[in-house]
Amino acid sequence: MDITCCIVLYKNDRKVLSDAINSFLKTSLMVKLYLIDNSPTNVLMDICEDIRVEYLHNPSNPGFGAAHNIAIENAIKNNSKYHIVLNPDIYFSEGNLEKLFSFMEDNLDVGHVMPKVLYPDGSIQYLCKTNPTPFDLFARRFLPGFIKSRFKKRMDRYEFRDKDYSQIIYNVPYLSGCFMFLRTETLKKVGKFDDRIFMYIEDADLTRRFLEVSKTAFFPESIVYHHFAKGSHTNWKLTWYSIHGAIIYFNKWGWV
Repeated sequence: MDITCCIVLYKNDRKVLSDAINSFLKTSLMVKLYLIDNSPTNVLMDICEDIRVEYLHNPSNPGFGAAHNIAIENAIKNNSKYHIVLNPDIYFSEGNLEKLFSFMEDNLDVGHVMPKVLYPDGSIQYLCKTNPTPFDLFARRFLPGFIKSRFKKRMDRYEFRDKDYSQIIYNVPYLSGCFMFLRTETLKKVGKFDDRIFMYIEDADLTRRFLEVSKTAFFPESIVYHHFAKGSHTNWKLTWYSIHGAIIYFNKWGWV
C-alpha cells in the first residue's frame, strides 16, 4: 500500500466532505481511505461507495487525535508506506499526492511533510509555526486587535512570515494538522496522537516528536486548498478544548 489516509468526520457538510474524499481518491497510487465518523448518527455512511474507502462509525466521539489513531493503527497493520491526516474541508487537484510521494521518496530523512495551504480565494495560510508558548496561544485567542498589533513582529515570527513560503523549508517545529503527510516507519517510532488532547495542538505535539527523530518539511510545489474556520474563536466549548489541550501540551514540553 502506497498511502493510507484518514478523515475524521463530525456532522460535516456533504459537498465539502465529498470534495475532500474525491481529491484524495483521484490518483494512480495504491491508496486506502478511512472515514472515522464521530457523529452521533451514521447519516454520512453513504458518502462514498468506492472500494478503497472504509467507513467506521465512532459515536462515542473520543476526539480528533483519538479517532485518527484508529486509522493509524490500521495503516501500520496494512504496511502502508505513508499515512495522511486530512481535514474534511481540504481539496486539491490531481497530481498533488504524487508530488508529495515523490518528495518523500527522494528525501528519506524527512518523516513529515506539509504542502502549501491556500484559502479558496488563493491567498496563503501561514501554517508553518515555531513551537508555541503560552503567551503566543493566549495572545492569538484572547487579545483584542489593537493590543495584539503591538506584538505583530512576534506573531509574524511565530507563523514563519519572515520565511519564504515559495521555497522548501526544512525542520519546521510545528506543521498544521489540516494536512499531515507522514512516513509510516517514522510514525511507528514517535507514536500516535496524544489521545488525552481532545482537539487542537495535538498537531504541534506530533510534529515536535517527529522532529526528534527525523526532518520535517514544508513543500510548496504541492498545493491544497482549505476552507478553514477558526471554530475555537467563536465557540466557547471549543475554546475550552483548546485550553485543555494546551495544558496537556505545556505540562509535557514545559511552560517556559
